[in-house]
Amino acid sequence: MSFFSTRGGACVTTSQSILWGLAKDGGLYVPSMFPRLTSERMAALCGASYQEQAARILRDFLEDYSIEEIEDAVNAAYSSESFDSPEITPVRTLTSDVHVMELFHGPTLAFKDIALKLLPHLIRLAAEKNDEKREISILVATSGDTGKAALEGFKDVPGTSCSVFYPHGGVSKIQELQMVTTGGSNTHVIGVKGNFDEAQTGVKQLFNSEEFRKKMDGLGKLPSSANSINFGRLVPQIVYYFTAYTKLVQSGTVRMGQSVNFVVPTGNFGDILAGYYAKRMGLPISRLICASNRNNVLTDFFTDGTYYTHRTFFQTLSPSMDILISSNLERLLYECANRDAGIVRTWMELLTTCGSFSIGSQRLAELKKTFWAGYADDNMTAEEIKLVYDRCHYVMDPHTAVASYVLRQYRTETNDHAPCIILATASPYKFSESVVRSLVGREAVEGMDAFRCAEKLQELSGVPIPRQIKELHDLPIRHKTVCETALMESALLNELRAD
Repeated sequence: MSFFSTRGGACVTTSQSILWGLAKDGGLYVPSMFPRLTSERMAALCGASYQEQAARILRDFLEDYSIEEIEDAVNAAYSSESFDSPEITPVRTLTSDVHVMELFHGPTLAFKDIALKLLPHLIRLAAEKNDEKREISILVATSGDTGKAALEGFKDVPGTSCSVFYPHGGVSKIQELQMVTTGGSNTHVIGVKGNFDEAQTGVKQLFNSEEFRKKMDGLGKLPSSANSINFGRLVPQIVYYFTAYTKLVQSGTVRMGQSVNFVVPTGNFGDILAGYYAKRMGLPISRLICASNRNNVLTDFFTDGTYYTHRTFFQTLSPSMDILISSNLERLLYECANRDAGIVRTWMELLTTCGSFSIGSQRLAELKKTFWAGYADDNMTAEEIKLVYDRCHYVMDPHTAVASYVLRQYRTETNDHAPCIILATASPYKFSESVVRSLVGREAVEGMDAFRCAEKLQELSGVPIPRQIKELHDLPIRHKTVCETALMESALLNELRAD
């Protein structure tokens, strides 16, 4: 299978798209076609393990990887050593027609683990296939969860290094501690005095800088990405849409072929885009419900067809969604424009120069057949955490609570009560302060730090505090670099030269 750039300047193999991450013209790699899963193949997935389903689905995209390579990579990534549930992504039932797929049973307690446990294997194999001798230097901008998942995925992997930029002061205390305490001889964490969009833009500028690439080449390093701009990050996420559906079929909750809805808390648009790809492959998805927090640029886009970034940026209870420039939307725009890279290029140039672009009413009407969007502010989010706990004795993190609130909003406005799966993207323990405050009130947690709040959350939920949270309290801070956004390149090069 070939891969094209959304901006028209490339045609590469699967392994090259994964190795290089971002096309040289600044575009994102997209598959030349969407493989279709017949009803027979879909039925055959029922009863298969997560690993078996992943191997069967991924082989349609990873055509220059052998079946044995894919199976070995999948089995190594989704092992019992890394995930505390044998199902990898278990599905819980809240009500007869609302289910939660938990994507946080990996080493960093967030959905990014699903892709970032597999990506290092795919990149290592891609380097071998393309005779790449340089060290693969992974560069990541994170709004909270991708960073730690990437660090854990690439930590001490031979022939690689992993450098993470995060908005200093713009993530939860637990998220920051997870990153800055990371060990490994090949990991680097740099705080940026700015928000996630500024960090992400800085990383993209590095990828697009020929001068930076020459400096990295002089160090014997090839820059690549572990953000969801890398197709190797995106494709593993397609799998769990199929596993969620087949679980519901197996349980008798839905019949094979019956349509379902998914509601996805999203900021950078990668997780929900994976659902769109699954739909294009034949999974019976009726609506993909896009849930945003107060940084609701996507809600507005799916409402009026205009993407507008000149707006106030808010720090919220759901920091991983505090994003105004949703990189993966470009892949959807490519399909929306009937794969006309020239139109996409024009839209992206307008976004850079003017801060906005519009797709027109006809294209918007087509998108609305699949996508519906809503948002929840912090008050709504906190109330939803309490509401779901009171009704179902189930504790959601703030991101998942945003999705739950938007689902209720969607059903009120559309009266569509089709079976729905909420993607639970993080453990509530990663945001224990916000969650406990929502459950028992601000006064009850006054003076309590994240670890005391975790103990309180354990009392309330009956779910033991994860080992990954407990051990953070005593781990030493290993990464202390903080820089201005304009100095990201020099800070990174200083770290890499010190290796």
